[in-house]
Parts: sequence; C-alpha cells; structure tokens
Amino acid sequence: MEIQNLMREIRADALDKMEKRSPQDLAASWSGEDLLYSGKGNAIFIVLPTPGCAWALSGSGGCTMCSYVADSPLDEVDPDLLVDIFKKSLEKHAIIEKTVVKIFASGSFLNPDEIPRSSRNEILNLLKDEKYVEEVVVESRPEFVTKNVLQECCDALGDKIFEIGIGLETSNDYTREKKINKGFSRKDFENAVKTIKNTELKCDVRAKAYIFVKPILTSEKDAITEAVESAQYAESVGASRISFCPATIHKDTLMEQLWKGGSYQPPWIWSIMEIIKQVRGSLEIPVIMDTAGFGSRRGPYNCKKCNSQLKSMIIQSNLDQSIPEDLECECKNKWKTEIEFCDITRSTTNLVHKK
Repeated sequence: MEIQNLMREIRADALDKMEKRSPQDLAASWSGEDLLYSGKGNAIFIVLPTPGCAWALSGSGGCTMCSYVADSPLDEVDPDLLVDIFKKSLEKHAIIEKTVVKIFASGSFLNPDEIPRSSRNEILNLLKDEKYVEEVVVESRPEFVTKNVLQECCDALGDKIFEIGIGLETSNDYTREKKINKGFSRKDFENAVKTIKNTELKCDVRAKAYIFVKPILTSEKDAITEAVESAQYAESVGASRISFCPATIHKDTLMEQLWKGGSYQPPWIWSIMEIIKQVRGSLEIPVIMDTAGFGSRRGPYNCKKCNSQLKSMIIQSNLDQSIPEDLECECKNKWKTEIEFCDITRSTTNLVHKK
C-alpha cells in the first residue's frame, strides 16, 4: 500500500536521526484540573518510557500524524525500573479527593511487549489502595483489549473506574486506512468495546474514543462533518467518553511533509468551536476537546486577536460540558469563506519516495 511505503521511509529516516535518551530522562508527569465522571476534579498525568508503539515500529511505519515514538528509548525497559519511575512520578503530585490518574505509554498500555504484565499489574495495584483515586485511564489499540487482560487489570486495580482510550480517530474506514494508516477497522473497535462492556469484572471498565480532527487530505468542511459523525458513531456503539484531538504538526511525519509543501493546514479554531456546538447538542456522554498546540504555528489557529480567548473558553467548556458562547472576530469571515470554497481550492504536493 502506497501510504505504508511512504510511512516506512519517513519513520526510518526519523529513527535514524533520533538521539537515544534514558528512560528516566523520557519520563514526565504533571497535574491539573480535569473532568471526571463524577464531576470536576484533579488529574495526574504520567508518561512512562516504553520501547515504543509497536505499530509505529512495525513494517507499517505507523500513523501519518504521530511522532510519539520519538519519546521512547527504543529499547526494552526493565520491568522494575518502569514501576520505580511510576512510583516516583506519582509521589510528585498530591492525591486529593476526586483524582484521576492518566497513564500514557506512547503506545498501548495493554500490550505486554510495551508494558510487561508484571509492571502493568504492579502499577495498577499501587493505585488500588489510593482511596481518593476514582479513575485510572490508559490507552491501547483494540487488538490488546481481551477478556483475560481486562480481568488481570481489574484484579490488580480493584473497585475503581478503569477507562481504556482507543484511537478510533474516525468512523470512516477509508480515512483511517488510507489517510491515517491506523491499521485497524471500525469492526475491530466495535469488538473491543463489546469486550469491555460484556465482560463481568471487579472494576468498572469503560471505553473512551479518541477522535482526530482533520487528517491529511481532508478539507476543513469535511473535517467538521467527519469529526461530528465519528463522535455520534462512537457513542452509538458503546463508548462512554469522547476525546477529540485536533491536529498539530509533529516533526518527521507525513503530515509535516504535506504542511511544508503547502498541502495541509491544521484546523481553524472556529472549526473546533463548531464541532463542540454540534456534539454537545447531540451526544449524552462527556466530550473533551484537547487544546494542545492551540494558537501555535503548528497547531489549530485563527488569529492573534482571538486564539487565546477561544482556547480559554474551550478549556472551561471541557470542565462544565457547556457550549461556548459565540465570539465575533474579523477572521471568522475568512474561516466561513474557506468552508464554502474548500472543495475547489484544494492544493496538491507531489511526494516522491525512495525506490
């Protein structure tokens, strides 16, 4: 498949340029206000260093917009070291009432080749007795969501909400395969959600759908429509929460090549506002809109006059699940014009891959 040929070359070049760093240097953590299922609360975010996303390191080359594999040591990490890094990261933050712990692994937390079973279970077990921790959130590709893995995780975690975020990205199989190179189908996502919902477990396991806003080769107008339809689809098949991820330009990706060639631009923040308005009016489950990169050259952008204010409005709307108030700015007419004429102003970039 042509997209995979391109991605293999891009990924190989990126990995060749990477400077190896130790697992300790790659680990990161932070905390802040967030929305739990029970309402506003505290979130602790922990990034664990792992060998890297198995899909990105496979012959597929990984996803067209993602460079998170660059945050990995690309070597096996000792299971005991992983647990120690988690402990030390957790100790940096106060665990107060209504806390969620979100664990990121730049890949799949449930893949034993990325997070060894012993490490995974010990990490979850450490959170079992933290009475103020209401939720634990991890990420995984759907093929690693199995009955046995869920049972092991729940045995370790106990009676808490265990949310598994799956990168559905879009309900459109063509977009996911041909534009994102995700490597799984809508049916795979549905099967994972069914496994989560139909398995009798000690903890409350829920599925979250990550939806990507504006993949490559997608117009501004289509990006809005596809994002909204994808959220509605995810809710209909059993997702308990939606997390939108508007595009930002990662280094050493196909998306970056198209952006540099003038054939791609991240979404307008006005488009993000439109998506929020439509999904908050049609969905009953919580919907979160990530604001990473907003107002930057490589992220969602309107103009200097309204970027910051709109970002703040979206952050607040995440916490109270409200529809942000209308805001007027002179750049809004430019966005409306692009929506109207984007289908006839598509640009193209010729990408030549090595033979």
